[in-house]
Amino acid sequence: MSHSTISIRRRHFLIASGALLAGGNLFGLGTAQAQAKLGKVVYGQGSIDPIFTAGYVALKKGYFGDSGLDVTYLDTQSGPRTNQMLAARQIVFGATAATAAPALTIAGKAAALIFGFDRRMTYANVLVRKADFDSGKFKSLKDLAGQRIGATQPGSVIALMAIYLMQQAGISDKVDIRPLGDLSTMLGALKTGSVAATMATASMMEQAVHEGWAVPIFDGTNNAAWNEFVGGDVPGIAAYALRDTIAKRPEVVQAFVTGLVKAQDLINTSSAQAVTDLIYDDYLKALAKPSILNTIELYKKTVWLKDNIITQDAYRRMARIMGGGRQFSNAQMKTVPYSLCVDMSFVRKARGIKP
Repeated sequence: MSHSTISIRRRHFLIASGALLAGGNLFGLGTAQAQAKLGKVVYGQGSIDPIFTAGYVALKKGYFGDSGLDVTYLDTQSGPRTNQMLAARQIVFGATAATAAPALTIAGKAAALIFGFDRRMTYANVLVRKADFDSGKFKSLKDLAGQRIGATQPGSVIALMAIYLMQQAGISDKVDIRPLGDLSTMLGALKTGSVAATMATASMMEQAVHEGWAVPIFDGTNNAAWNEFVGGDVPGIAAYALRDTIAKRPEVVQAFVTGLVKAQDLINTSSAQAVTDLIYDDYLKALAKPSILNTIELYKKTVWLKDNIITQDAYRRMARIMGGGRQFSNAQMKTVPYSLCVDMSFVRKARGIKP
């Protein structure tokens, strides 16, 4: 499937989703949740991607409604837009790169991560053309010295990881990281040779490899590669809320997190095929089903957090990546410690884990 086809289908999916939202009956769950005792909230996810499967499962199975909460789902289309909408209170809960909570807090809107989806940044992968890999031209990150590398936008988490990985490879002063905008443009630039390599999400990587024209020279889903360059778990995607919401509406936060925890438990005990079949038609139909299945199978093995708890060590690794002038100064990162930007009490309560 071409990426232009994916884009067209994605637009059709978004239009259809918008129509369902306007009708007040999201995937058949609106009526059941209309009487939710805790009221209605809007939940925004930064993109349409299998990394957010816990959210899709919670919606599909009605787990938020079981906890007394009427949740409307919205594709916010990017991490920065998720932050903007959360700060403006257009959404109550967001899910995007875990770097969003400290970034938003530094910007003056205190926020905290309340649920961890994964244990590594699945958007930290580097693709090259298969022809260049097979010829021996690009076999490792160090081989990219003197080359152009595609990323999204300056200041984005994907650009952040591009800078970090090139620094770890010792070639940061020898590469040109090009801001190309969106993900499809990045893949197009690689395919045409405008860049020698590009950053990629796991689903992008799966699609390009499946089509047979690209190969990863850094695969962040591989344990050995990840640990060599990063050193351990780092939260990639997380759900978060404003600190003000956490303080004033803890029962709503608890209901939301409990719904996600129940979804994760279902994912943990179900096959990748069963999970794919459950959510594909309603939430991921804009993407190729075989790629979704392969990605979910991979995420179950090496990526998703089974207990959804973001540890202090994992957060510190993320803070180290964000600091050093790559996104913020070390002094700025000291103002957003784990105790301020992470609150796992709701996950622990949902799982019956003592503090």
